[in-house]
Amino acid sequence: MVRVGLSTERLIRAGAELADEVGFDQVTVSALARQFDVKVASLYSHVKNSQDLKTGIALLALEELADRGAAALAGRAGKDALVAFANVYRDYAREHPGRYAAAQLRLGPAAAAASAGARHAQMTRAILRGYDLTEPDQTHAVRLLGSVFHGYVSLELAGGFSHSAPDSQESWSRTLDALDALLRNWPAP
Repeated sequence: MVRVGLSTERLIRAGAELADEVGFDQVTVSALARQFDVKVASLYSHVKNSQDLKTGIALLALEELADRGAAALAGRAGKDALVAFANVYRDYAREHPGRYAAAQLRLGPAAAAASAGARHAQMTRAILRGYDLTEPDQTHAVRLLGSVFHGYVSLELAGGFSHSAPDSQESWSRTLDALDALLRNWPAP
């Protein structure tokens, strides 16, 4: 018998909240069953296994990030767009560390194709159009931005910048200034 009120969407959202509380790596079907005070078997009509649950959380996180990114980019160009987009990633990671980790999950081809990942790439490319970058430099720049955003945020979340001056916010601002300068003066091949 399926417990009233349980659905795939509700379980994925609860899994996302659990990821933010205890870490994405700790999210399992068993942990979720304990949270809902049900037997593990009762969740298998909604999710196949822990990997299916984690994929659902990753898809939710990518969608949330894409929605925030689109809202932040509306009406912006150049450095303003770059800063707004970067801040979406940093703010989301700080507010939802487990979901942010989920957004890094390597998805299978079908899940990746159905995800909001393509929207992220499109938004990044939209920012880069303000810098007049064309292919293949645009792809290089997309990878650079993703690497810098993710690297900085990951180090910051791990406490890597909490024991020295200047403040992490000041370094973040300087990093974005440097990225803007680099994008405006992209090196020739």
